[in-house]
Amino acid sequence: MTAKIKKQILQVRDTALINMLDFQGVKQVAIDLGLLELVAYIDEHPEEYGDFILYGKE
Repeated sequence: MTAKIKKQILQVRDTALINMLDFQGVKQVAIDLGLLELVAYIDEHPEEYGDFILYGKE
């Protein structure tokens, strides 16, 4: 996970609009915010995204 992806995850989290375990919802918020790299990351690395959300593993 790059620093840019981590920053984008935290940016979505800070909106408090969606449960971060709702992958599809997070992707929609990311699209709304123009964070297309995050959308691609979640599609390509869902397990790593989940581990970061649940355990803070990068």
